[in-house]
Amino acid sequence: MSRKGNDAAAAAGGTVRRATIKDVAEAAGVSRSTASRALTGRGYVATDVRERVLDAARELRYVPDATARYLKQQVSLSLGVLVSDLRNSFYARLAAGAGAAARGQGYSMVLAEDGGSVEAQLEAAETFVAMRVAGVVVTPVSADVSTYLSRHRIPVVEVDRQFAAGDVDAVVVDNHHAAQRVTQRLIDLGHRRIALFIDETTWTTGRERHSGYHAALSEAGVPLDPDLVVSSGWDVEAAHAAAVALLQTDRRPTAVFAANNVLAEGVWRAANDLALSIPADVSLVSFDDAPWMSLVTPGLTAVAQDESALGETAVRRLLERIAAPDSAPLTVMMSTKIVDRDSIQAPAAD
Repeated sequence: MSRKGNDAAAAAGGTVRRATIKDVAEAAGVSRSTASRALTGRGYVATDVRERVLDAARELRYVPDATARYLKQQVSLSLGVLVSDLRNSFYARLAAGAGAAARGQGYSMVLAEDGGSVEAQLEAAETFVAMRVAGVVVTPVSADVSTYLSRHRIPVVEVDRQFAAGDVDAVVVDNHHAAQRVTQRLIDLGHRRIALFIDETTWTTGRERHSGYHAALSEAGVPLDPDLVVSSGWDVEAAHAAAVALLQTDRRPTAVFAANNVLAEGVWRAANDLALSIPADVSLVSFDDAPWMSLVTPGLTAVAQDESALGETAVRRLLERIAAPDSAPLTVMMSTKIVDRDSIQAPAAD
């Protein structure tokens, strides 16, 4: 059926039959094998014939059947990308980078989020296995997802966090030294009461950021005060409540290091609600540089990761794993940088 026939059927309320490779071949006056070579770019086809086939495909609105192509070639051209929270700009930009890298290599991206839930992550992994994706990039919340995918012979790359070190590939940043450097920046300004707002210490991200903060204090001879290490939940509201409680005490910290951009937003809002000036009353730094941090006044000093590059690198590593399935697992360490803005200064004299 031609496109006009399809359009007429649609207008009449009928079912539109999807064009097949056979339809394209007949419309272009070539064999099915010639049409296939012209559309896939695999094998020789004369230039004028290729153009005729492509014109016919456009006219018929032909879309290749990915399932049929997989069954014929036993090669999937889809990659799974599984992240924790697409409302968080960190994960959104990581997924965007992964998608761009996948498209650049001729793969489509199947995107899912798990909300930080082990159960939801495993459900998404089961879906990826059922879809026969070629591989998966995941921000893991436990070792279970990598173990499950590996057991089903699906290549996997952990990104941002690492739970299966030595068993699967990973793309991460040096959280410990980045946290140590930014905490040292506050110490060098004269701060001694530096609070750490952190969501967890069981994942590699939180554990290493906590250890970097502790290392900087230890090297400077500043005792670690457990009351200044605040487990502040997973969202802005929880961080806000914890920050209000801490910042309105008589012995409030002179500086706060927020271990991610969500916690930093909670602390920022709390300081404003309490009419505390940043940085005159309390200095504030963040791990993760979110877009809002350069839009507020003063701008927020932050440890910046290139989230898009993390996603791109993870996809490239995944494709290398697919090409060489028996090579040893590799952990790629990405760099960070401190973006200096105006949210920190020397503490006020007592």
